[in-house]
Amino acid sequence: MKDWYLLTLVTLLLFGVQRFLYKVSAERKCNTAWTSFAFMGTVSLISAVFFYAGDHTIADWRYLFVISLINSAAFLSGTVTTMEALKRVSASIAYPLIRLSTAFVVVFSILYFGDRPSPLQVAGIFLALAVILLLAGLSSAPGTPDGGSRKGFLLICIACLSGAVAAISSKFAALHVNLLGFMALSYCMSMVFSFALRNRLQTERENANHRDALIIGFVMGIVNFAGFYALLRALSTGPLSIIVSVTGMYFVIAIILSVLIYRERLSGPRIAAIVLTVLSIILMRS
Repeated sequence: MKDWYLLTLVTLLLFGVQRFLYKVSAERKCNTAWTSFAFMGTVSLISAVFFYAGDHTIADWRYLFVISLINSAAFLSGTVTTMEALKRVSASIAYPLIRLSTAFVVVFSILYFGDRPSPLQVAGIFLALAVILLLAGLSSAPGTPDGGSRKGFLLICIACLSGAVAAISSKFAALHVNLLGFMALSYCMSMVFSFALRNRLQTERENANHRDALIIGFVMGIVNFAGFYALLRALSTGPLSIIVSVTGMYFVIAIILSVLIYRERLSGPRIAAIVLTVLSIILMRS
């Protein structure tokens, strides 16, 4: 198995756990800004420690700043809107819709980076997109809880667009800047942005005690640091179209955990989607 593909599978698992923690934050009615603040701050601190401990250097600070700013704004936007959307719709509806961003990233990767997947990998990509569309189609089914929430749908659309920008900017960062320096700066910016949103996102629905938000954010940060570093390492040598297609199915892990922990309903189509996800991963390994 190629190193970049193994790193991609590690990213898939860790990002799935991280997204489940978004669900935990939403279920506990945590202030999203405080959760994000602890999350981003944890990743930034760990990245900075490893950066200075390893005596790394930055060749182009200007490029690092610009790509970090773009990635930070996109990732924070996706994080906040995802957690807010999960307060209005179930994980099994929100995540597949958000991951429709995978299609945009794949097209961009093929056109800009010139990715040329093998026939089996192309089949795997289409299968991955089919999984996303299959689950996304369930959101319009009659009787789906919170499926008609206009605000929830708007938040999902923003999260989808943000996810595409974050993935593409991560590829550029992986190719051109120091990975730990990029993570430290990008997440530091997101931490500052999150802190600025803390009062705006505190409503009557959110818990006024921020202890849970900070704890969940801290755990989320540890998981994300490992997952995002693995992603950047994979992107530095592997094709964006394949990597984003595999990691884009993290929501399947989040859905499984949501079913096990929060007793969310797992219907026949969702079971089929999980099976197709496994098949898709096998095909894209080629």
